[in-house]
Amino acid sequence: MFWQTSRYHIDLTRPKVMGIVNVTPDSFSDGGQHGATLSALRHCEQLIRDGADILDIGGESTRPGAPPVSLADELARVLPVLREAVRLGVPVSLDSYKPRVMQAALDLGVDIINDIWALRWREGGTAGHTLRATEVVAAHPHCGVCLMHMHRDPQTMQVAPMAGDVLPQVRDFLAQAAHDLQALGVGKSRIMLDPGIGFGKTVAQNFALLARQAELLETGYPVLAGWSRKSSLAGMLPHTAQPGTTLPVTERLAASLACALLAAERGASVLRVHDVKETAQALRVLEAIT
Repeated sequence: MFWQTSRYHIDLTRPKVMGIVNVTPDSFSDGGQHGATLSALRHCEQLIRDGADILDIGGESTRPGAPPVSLADELARVLPVLREAVRLGVPVSLDSYKPRVMQAALDLGVDIINDIWALRWREGGTAGHTLRATEVVAAHPHCGVCLMHMHRDPQTMQVAPMAGDVLPQVRDFLAQAAHDLQALGVGKSRIMLDPGIGFGKTVAQNFALLARQAELLETGYPVLAGWSRKSSLAGMLPHTAQPGTTLPVTERLAASLACALLAAERGASVLRVHDVKETAQALRVLEAIT
């Protein structure tokens, strides 16, 4: 299986590592660490040295409760980084839901649009024209796209998470989004699906999506898994831990690696992670026994 993107035909025979680059002051894990363009680019270069196959660059935090970022601010954050990152020799993904940010990024040569809203966002424009995210992606001849499932929005998704068995709800939503995009002329080989771990699901529901990930693959599309440092891992403590204790973000590496390996073993094609070096090493172990 291959993932067609703007400049690269990505071979998904083995799982690929997507390194996270947050050009933000407030991301839940590393907000502010790579907010400046030079710092973000150095981080991109380090992730590639560590084994990243893809870079995923975003300028707006989507952690639970995060406030939205203006179009102007997001463009100012990500465009200088994207302009240089596309020269680094690996596929570059934009993590954004805004159509005008997508268009500006694709104009720079970005390979993939990674959208938490699954291309449902639309923006007003000049002369009353509404620009839709689907319109931007469909107009591009080759770019890859990752469609993610999110319940509600970042401000409210964990206030009232999903109810019941989430697997069929997530699967059917993503399958329909992919079908609708293909109807606009986007080839199936350009589409990746992401169940949206932590985006409006309970801890139990998130782990159910991992346990039953094979059912998502029945849609016929490759799957991206994004477990890295998520809050669902905060309870992965020894039985001797004091009641009420949780793992801080900086101590979730072991649990993140376990989930990444389980996701890969269950067929995930892309692992979106903060800890690239460690994830790449863990995947080498999996490769050695398969």
